[in-house]
Amino acid sequence: MTSVNCREITMGYEDEGSGDPLVLVHGHPFDRSMWRPQIEHFSQAGWRVIAPDLRGYGRSTVIPGTTPLETFARDLRALLDRLGIERFVLGGLSMGGQIVMECYRLFPERIRGLVFADTFAAAETEEGRTARHDMAARLLREGMTGYAQEVLAKMVSAHTLAHRPEVAAHVLAMMTATPPEGAAAALRGRAERPDYGGLLTRVSVPALVVVGTEDAYTPVSDARDIHARVPDATLTLIERTGHLPNLERPDAFNTALAEFLHALPDAPQPNNPLPGSTSGAHPLLPSPTPPGPRGVTQP
Repeated sequence: MTSVNCREITMGYEDEGSGDPLVLVHGHPFDRSMWRPQIEHFSQAGWRVIAPDLRGYGRSTVIPGTTPLETFARDLRALLDRLGIERFVLGGLSMGGQIVMECYRLFPERIRGLVFADTFAAAETEEGRTARHDMAARLLREGMTGYAQEVLAKMVSAHTLAHRPEVAAHVLAMMTATPPEGAAAALRGRAERPDYGGLLTRVSVPALVVVGTEDAYTPVSDARDIHARVPDATLTLIERTGHLPNLERPDAFNTALAEFLHALPDAPQPNNPLPGSTSGAHPLLPSPTPPGPRGVTQP
């Protein structure tokens, strides 16, 4: 792990491999280690993989208060400026996917491909705003442990809990290690997020939309909505996974991501291709009627 001063904070990040940059943005309440299977694989397959800790998470500075998505996006741009990276593929999961949308709003000219994993584009509802502010207050009052234990069975699938307990343990460890002040600030910021639906219709680069079939927070209908809006998008389902398919079934997730990356113009050729099977990764057609705004169940 490396760290660098960006704006008024210090950001921790992983930077492995060489070649075209692939930037991966973690969700809430996780850290950069959620991308370890992707960092290990794609750094050996001709990509330079950069996975930062967002402010308030992992090894990055905690700033209490409210952290809007725009602040996270500007932090990422500052980090990439410090690293001398001009154009890159950008992917994110859950809150990270919304930060990716905000990055595309602010600096689309720097992005050559987008990855939206287990995320959604709608603005928050009034009920959702209240729930996020209430949860922020709870985390500051009680800490992360009780919340993390409550939501673990929704973060990962029943199959993962039963057959990959080490993954569940990793997810629980990330959540309990997150500083409550950082998590609360992000929750308050997401309560005020804009609706990105219109922005997605104007995306001019290829996009990959990925979702776990058993995701209780951002279900397949949310992924179909994004897929229907983005002009050049591929939708992939990862079977038997919940909100974190990249950790729960990394081979299937990496296969889908590798196929997307290798199809980009001027993409590097893989140094160690994934196994030929793409079991668990199935492209779907877009939903004919995009769903309405999500409620309070988003993580």
